[in-house]
Amino acid sequence: MTDGSAIISVFATHQAQLDALKAADRLRALRPRDGLDFSSNDYLGLADSDALRTALADGIALGLPMGSGGSRLLRGNHEAHEALEAEAARHYRSEAALFLSTGFAANAGLFATLPQRGDLVVHDALIHASAHDGMRIGRAERVTAAHNDASAFEDAISAWRAAGGIGRVWIAVESLYSMDGDRAPLAELAAIARAHDAILVVDEAHATGVFGADGRGLADDLGLGEQLITLHTCGKALGCEGALICAPRTVIDFLINRGRPFIFSTAPSPLVAHCVRHAIGIAAADPDRRTRLARLVDHAAKRLAPLGIPATGSQIVPVLIGEDDRTMAMAAMLQQRGFDIRGIRPPTVPEGTARLRLSLTLNVTEADVDAMADALAEAMAPVPA
Repeated sequence: MTDGSAIISVFATHQAQLDALKAADRLRALRPRDGLDFSSNDYLGLADSDALRTALADGIALGLPMGSGGSRLLRGNHEAHEALEAEAARHYRSEAALFLSTGFAANAGLFATLPQRGDLVVHDALIHASAHDGMRIGRAERVTAAHNDASAFEDAISAWRAAGGIGRVWIAVESLYSMDGDRAPLAELAAIARAHDAILVVDEAHATGVFGADGRGLADDLGLGEQLITLHTCGKALGCEGALICAPRTVIDFLINRGRPFIFSTAPSPLVAHCVRHAIGIAAADPDRRTRLARLVDHAAKRLAPLGIPATGSQIVPVLIGEDDRTMAMAAMLQQRGFDIRGIRPPTVPEGTARLRLSLTLNVTEADVDAMADALAEAMAPVPA
């Protein structure tokens, strides 16, 4: 048996890194949920809803298994997965769809698998970490474009072509950015994709269920046909878990045959797949949820404007503070007042842009927003000399 000191010495390098994070006040730790929800991505309030409880109960009554028992290519494939994928393809107007266990796995697998050697991926500077991990594994060249600057994408593609690049171009963006709440210039990017015969990959994680006709997302009306691939996570506005890649059939078949995160992972729960399929239908059939969320977003914008916090036009509102220490102190103060608001620090966001991330969901009311805005005003007030 090894004593504790020996274990510490074996992992001394790891412990030193943890100590450095603690010294920089950037050590992460898990904490229980508490207070009014101003931090989750449960935008439509579905995660704890009676509607999804009913779907879950129906799935249990049908005898759907909780576990899949294996990868989809072995015995793990279930008719519930296929029913979800058929519904997702219909709803999101794609030729086919593929269900994966998480948005991270879907994004990483997509970028590790689809762009080929000799291709180019031009990605937004603020694209999600999962896309970065996939691109690092992948074989294509990659270049960063300035955030939400369509001309930067155009310039990067033109420069690559001028230097002799002859492969396929992949344009990678999020439709709605999770830490800034701003939208990608999708119409301009779609025009660039058409001009360069490129593939536009749009991560709709924070727009699915909230924006677009019947909650289809912000890329729904681009009209790009087979030049568009969308990713829809199921653990945010849809209130479940997992993610759907919606794309031409050839793309989905290629991922089934070459996508290692899909091939070598145990299939997602058939019971969860059943619930996701119902969540898509619930979000589509209940536009009142989107209407109420839009009213809440407008109300919050009016209450926060006097504090100098600009509206984003979305349910995500960053309160830029800058300094890590002050950000975390303000978050702690708000949590003590009963508001679950989290501080976001580098490296999740760029250096010098530590912030409070306000997330607006149907789990709170306008009165809750008013109380939160009052508490935030106190937290933002200058400290007396």
